[in-house]
Amino acid sequence: MEPSPINKLRLKYESLSLRPLVFWPTFTILMLAVAFSIVDLEHFLKITRSMNDTILEQFGWLFSYGSFYLVLLTAGAYLSPLGNVVIGGSGATPLLSKPRWFFITLCTTLAVGILFWTTSEPIYHLNAPPVSKGIVPATTEAAAFSLSAMFLHWSFTPYAIYTIPSLTFALAFYNRRLPFSISSSLRPVFGHWVEGKAADFIDTLALSALVTGMASSLGTGALSLIGGTGEVIDVSTTPLSLGIAIVLIVVTFVWSAASGLHKGIAKLSSLNALLLLLLGLFTAVAGPTLYLLSFGAEGITTYASTFLEMSLFTGSITGDDWPLQWSVFYWAIWFAWAPVSALFLGRLGRGYSVREYIRINFLYPSLFAIVWIIVFSGTAIHMDMSDPGSLNVALQEQGPGKMLYAVFSQFPFSGLTVPLLVFIAFVSFVTAADSNTDAIGRLCAKGVTAESGEKTGLSAKILWGAMIGVVSWTMVSFAGVDGIRMLSNLGGIAAVTIVLASSITLLKWLMNPRLLD
Repeated sequence: MEPSPINKLRLKYESLSLRPLVFWPTFTILMLAVAFSIVDLEHFLKITRSMNDTILEQFGWLFSYGSFYLVLLTAGAYLSPLGNVVIGGSGATPLLSKPRWFFITLCTTLAVGILFWTTSEPIYHLNAPPVSKGIVPATTEAAAFSLSAMFLHWSFTPYAIYTIPSLTFALAFYNRRLPFSISSSLRPVFGHWVEGKAADFIDTLALSALVTGMASSLGTGALSLIGGTGEVIDVSTTPLSLGIAIVLIVVTFVWSAASGLHKGIAKLSSLNALLLLLLGLFTAVAGPTLYLLSFGAEGITTYASTFLEMSLFTGSITGDDWPLQWSVFYWAIWFAWAPVSALFLGRLGRGYSVREYIRINFLYPSLFAIVWIIVFSGTAIHMDMSDPGSLNVALQEQGPGKMLYAVFSQFPFSGLTVPLLVFIAFVSFVTAADSNTDAIGRLCAKGVTAESGEKTGLSAKILWGAMIGVVSWTMVSFAGVDGIRMLSNLGGIAAVTIVLASSITLLKWLMNPRLLD
């Protein structure tokens, strides 16, 4: 007997092993957002911007307190007896060597942002510091503040936001043998309240924020790549050139994610880390080396002495909107991406102790980021102060995507380094995307366990990779990425709730590590 259309559809879903209550709501939200933006972009941007501003204004305190608390909790977990617990149990074998593990963690979290924003963001802070702080723009005081703000936004705090939920998931998944779901980090505390359809709902909220964020990042990444390519050859930003760039990125990161952890993601991450290291060494030598050494020490001193104040600075008393535009905005982004990213990062920790996990996922990447910021942000600040306002003018006229190329155009061998930058940018976007695609594929798949093979969720990885590429190209070519970027940030309020709730589980285990035996 011929199966009915409904049964055919059901059999198709089962063959793809998809979780329909996670896949379809996220897919629908994404399609509706794209359709709305194309039909009436102005109204779409107005609504998303209004919602985004309201969340930041009303819940800025929660993002600030939450991020600061996670830094403290990370330090507490490292120093506590929980630090001796092995993820997966005493007999667990490591999934990766420590160097490969570190490269993947470094290149799949903040590497793309650090590559581009460390030459443009400090110029904003140098020339427009917080009004309420009484800092005169374009002065040495503003320069020290600018560098310390970069440390705040790109080192220990964001890595703590990623570390706590990913560590909690790792222990829940490997030690407690709970399902491959964001809700698994909540079950030891909230029990049946986060099981079944509630688990699907939690995963859908987090997945929606990540997928829209990936679409916007891919769009802005394509714009940056075309901009950089335009420095080398005569190419303009058109729907065709953007489409080619997006197809290349999508095909590469889907292939990498589908190839598995050891064949695709690990090799690309190792290549990316090597290229970033060479780029950093070249910049340190070609740039104002002695200035960077002394200026970096001043920036670290300012960062350390103002860490508590700036971490909790919301501007609500003075009416200063700087924190909402920068710090709180960043915390919302990191929180929005953290729950799903935690699934990928947590999966890598098998066979290592909690203390080793924190070193690889929190301490070492943060120290790398600080050195990178000293070199790249310090160089940009020095250029702008040596030729007053030169980079600031370029920033206002060309946008942040062009700043990295503008800085390197002033270095020796720019004819070689700028094309290399384009390639490094390409690899960086791919390595950041393939890890999230891997997590998305597993999250949308049924029956993922600690023993699942590398091909788990392969169909979902391909589907989401293609879908994100199409959405990104449509938005960046005919509508705009601002709306969908803010749509991703809206997920920050749900994500901060998920992350902070999962931290209660970690606190429970911190007070009694025997619960993980």
